[in-house]
This record gives sequence, C-alpha cells and structure tokens, in this order.
Amino acid sequence: MAEQYYLIDSNAVIDYLGDRMPETGMQFMNEVIDSIAHVSIITKIEVLGFVSPPDDYKVLSGFFTDSVVLYITEEIAEECIFLRKKLSIKLPDAIIAATANVYGLDLITRNTADFESISSLKLINPHAI
Repeated sequence: MAEQYYLIDSNAVIDYLGDRMPETGMQFMNEVIDSIAHVSIITKIEVLGFVSPPDDYKVLSGFFTDSVVLYITEEIAEECIFLRKKLSIKLPDAIIAATANVYGLDLITRNTADFESISSLKLINPHAI
C-alpha cells in the first residue's frame, strides 16, 4: 500500500513547531513530518516572512530545509486560476489548494473554513483529531 503524503498549511507549521496543538494533533504531525513534509512555496514565504527572534527563525528555516517545497508550476498556476474564478478565494489560499490538488495531497490546516468550498480537497485539522 502506498504511503500517504500531505501538504502542510502555514498555520499548521507554526502551531506544530510552537507545540500549540492537542496531543493527538502533535502525534499525527510527528508521523507526517517523520515521513516527508510537503509544503507550498507560499507556506515557506508566509512563515519565514514574519519577523521572529533568531533562534525561532533558525528552527523555522530548518523545517523548510528538511521539507519538500513545492514550487508553482504551469499546472498549479492553471488550477489556481480555475479556483480563483470559480470560488473567489484569496490568492495564497488558491495557490496552496491548487498545489494540493495537482499533487493529490490532503491539506493539513487549522483554517478549514478557508478551503471548505473546494470539494476536490480533503482537509485535515490537526486540532480536531
């Protein structure tokens, strides 16, 4: 049986690294991270774009060094355009959703409301596990 991979949204990265999830969510995330963490380039930009203390930045940037960062391809751009036209969602959310759709990844996010209108996307809220 094939191993399941996930795309991790910005808020899930921050909550996980900040140990701000229930124990069951942390356990789930540990398994995801131990397998292979996948993130969109948008998540990397959002998370590392905040001003943070040097020690925190080192932890955050280390996470992305150890992750598979998925960049915007033509296929992702086309899916993003489709989602924006159909659902009028914010650009960063559309890029993240398009990335998950194109790669066939379930999306781990605390902000499920931002993505629930996208029926093709399977959402996992680590705070609700």
